[in-house]
Amino acid sequence: MTPSLRAARLPRELHPVAWWLWALGLATAASFTLNPLVLLLVIGVASAAVALRKTDQPWAASFRLYVALGCWIVVVRVLFRIVFGGGDGPTVLFRLPEVPLPDEAAGIRLLGPVTREAVLAGLYDGLRLATLVICVGAANALANPKRLLRSLPPALYEIGTALVVATTVLPQFADSARRVRAAQGLRGGPAGRFAGLRRVVVPVLEDALERSLRLAAGMDARGYGRSGSATAGARAVTGALMLAALCGICVGVYAVLDTTAPRLLAVPMLAAGVALASAGLVSAGRRVRRTRYRPDRWRWPELVVACSGVTTGILGWWLAGHHLALAYPGVAVVPVLSPAVLLAAGIALGGAACAPPAPTAVGA
Repeated sequence: MTPSLRAARLPRELHPVAWWLWALGLATAASFTLNPLVLLLVIGVASAAVALRKTDQPWAASFRLYVALGCWIVVVRVLFRIVFGGGDGPTVLFRLPEVPLPDEAAGIRLLGPVTREAVLAGLYDGLRLATLVICVGAANALANPKRLLRSLPPALYEIGTALVVATTVLPQFADSARRVRAAQGLRGGPAGRFAGLRRVVVPVLEDALERSLRLAAGMDARGYGRSGSATAGARAVTGALMLAALCGICVGVYAVLDTTAPRLLAVPMLAAGVALASAGLVSAGRRVRRTRYRPDRWRWPELVVACSGVTTGILGWWLAGHHLALAYPGVAVVPVLSPAVLLAAGIALGGAACAPPAPTAVGA
């Protein structure tokens, strides 16, 4: 191994964009299937990647919150299926007293017989949504949100700031809750779960508010949100480019989805809209001036991780189009896996394993 390759494998934080591309690839593959085995495999790959490459930063502890949220989504989806129409199917598991509804609510049923098919349908739907949430949680736990904001194009600073603040809410709450629980444990007091709830909730909310205010003050001191010195003509050109790009993208997407539309309005119009949007972003980014002390560079681990996620998403899309029975097995048959699914999972997990170790692994 050459010195440059060895240097890329030294303990460091991977580029956040690479982790997000990897996680979005997993989420794309999960969105094209209702097979519970495939979804559980995607969850396992995301959990393994977090266990292997997470750091000791506060946002890394938020993955458990996303997993808990995913479990809650599955439970709520199944309960909704039981309460509102759990009788779709021949195999009745148990019966609940049905609540009569007026004629205005025709087609809606409360409680009644609960079938196995309805419960499984709710379980599959909830598991897919939970998998998407867990994939986003894995990206949020692995990627540094501050470096992600620094990596965005200048024209997207305002949007990127809002996204970073929104995605770091759960990590901040998790870190605040951990520190408050540790402090309360040192002070002593009521040990019950409900008795100590008030002593934990108020300090956590206060700490989260203080962090938000400090973040806003720091961003204001560094010039975030300033409009710059763009002229009226430059602003008009930027606005015209973005409006034309929006029209082109809308027409192109509609033509791609509608097979009866002329093909000239499909891919060419979509490509023209993307090109105009890129030109608009470049024009808008000229009014933002910023410097970088240490610019983030892409090395071969970043490329491997990003390509593995994109490849996984493409394989998931291909399986949904060519193996419909595998991607959507239905509730009347036993779901199965295929070598292609295992290959996609291996590619995703192998890409995550190619990432350099976390900085805390030096002293391990």
